[in-house]
Amino acid sequence: MTTGKRTRLRRKKNKNRKSRKRTCRKRLLFQRYNYNHILRANSRGSRKTSTKMAQIQEYQDLVLDALDTVEFKLIRDKADINNEAIIFHPAMAHQIFGESETIFGYQGLHVRVLYTAGPLHIYLGIEYEKRVNEISGGEIKADDVVATIAQSLPDGCYFINLDEFLKTLDKADKFQPFGEKLSEYTRTADDGSERLFEIYQCDYKMSSFLKFFARLQTFILWFVDAASYIDTDDAQWCYFICYEKYKNKDGQYQYATAGYTTVYEYYAYPQNKRPRISQMIILPPFQKLGLATQLVETIYKFYQSQKNVVDITVEDPSEEFQRLRNFVDARLCLELKCFARDEIKKGFNKEMVREAREALKLNPRQVRKVYELLRLYYTNVLDEKEYKMYRLEVKKRLNAVYYKQIKDLQKMERYKMDTEMLRARLPNTKQRMEQLQEEYVLIEQDYKNTIDKLRA
Repeated sequence: MTTGKRTRLRRKKNKNRKSRKRTCRKRLLFQRYNYNHILRANSRGSRKTSTKMAQIQEYQDLVLDALDTVEFKLIRDKADINNEAIIFHPAMAHQIFGESETIFGYQGLHVRVLYTAGPLHIYLGIEYEKRVNEISGGEIKADDVVATIAQSLPDGCYFINLDEFLKTLDKADKFQPFGEKLSEYTRTADDGSERLFEIYQCDYKMSSFLKFFARLQTFILWFVDAASYIDTDDAQWCYFICYEKYKNKDGQYQYATAGYTTVYEYYAYPQNKRPRISQMIILPPFQKLGLATQLVETIYKFYQSQKNVVDITVEDPSEEFQRLRNFVDARLCLELKCFARDEIKKGFNKEMVREAREALKLNPRQVRKVYELLRLYYTNVLDEKEYKMYRLEVKKRLNAVYYKQIKDLQKMERYKMDTEMLRARLPNTKQRMEQLQEEYVLIEQDYKNTIDKLRA
């Protein structure tokens, strides 16, 4: 826990960092416009370059941060069109607007990306006070924002006419979730009311679902780093969608899309499969409600009942998702016999792997992480001997790759092979010890954060 004062200091530092980052973005983007404009000026021979440079500096304030300028809304009824309280902004924009994440050429710009809350029909539009085209007499042109965003959207899935978009809203009350309902959960809202969420599983065979999913996955470019659209023609994809079931102003139930997860079902010899969780996103208006945890647990239950599933893996998990996964897996393993306090203190063994795999479909590598987490859960850190034994065991696992590299080099040297360059890339003993300590500290802190959640 941090004090309020420290929290404010941290926010101030983050704000300063963000301000410096925006300044750098403006400089990078502005240099491009300066360069192009100077080339045009020189080719026309209209004025001296120095004069042009002085004039072009006037437009530096027209370099805007896309993270602030782009506004998303999930529209449940027409009143939401002008409801600023439901606006949320992207977490990133480099996959749309490039590394600078900036938009050039406008004053008072608002980029509006509206989705109908259930079926997710999309409207793209912009509002602005002035544009550089007019200010510069046509010599400099503003970025075509709508066209830039539209390039990342599936063909025919968006509107640029607000009236046409609103016509789809009139039919949104008929929207129903796709697929088979797997589970439902209630969550308490900030105002004390109960919110109902349902999770559905759907397969690729439904063409109407694939059109809906094409619109849903457009969010990942704004909220998941290095994301890309999946190939929905591949029959091995499985989709899990979370919806909020709510009552509209007429007292009728409607559905709003809250998030999704995709799972790829890999083949495993001889007639088995190994599901791999690929993408997961909970839309910002629905975050901090425990929906990601419920999605993961629902996926687990779905596959744990299938005898031909070997284990469940995750594709290149982010740090945030890995923490979520560790929490879910540790909470489930606490109920298994092999992970009881007395068994945990005997050390890691194959029986843990067998039981966790059979009961929960966890893969061996993840079982090892859960073991370390729960070993710390049961460790008395005030007992120096007990705590030291725990640290040494974790560091031994972290150092396994380094020792293997050393052994491989020694084996090569016995065969008179040149290993000078390979050895130069490896840290010496002192450097490795420092690296190992840094790795351990980060892992232990992650484990402690998860343990705090388990005990909450």
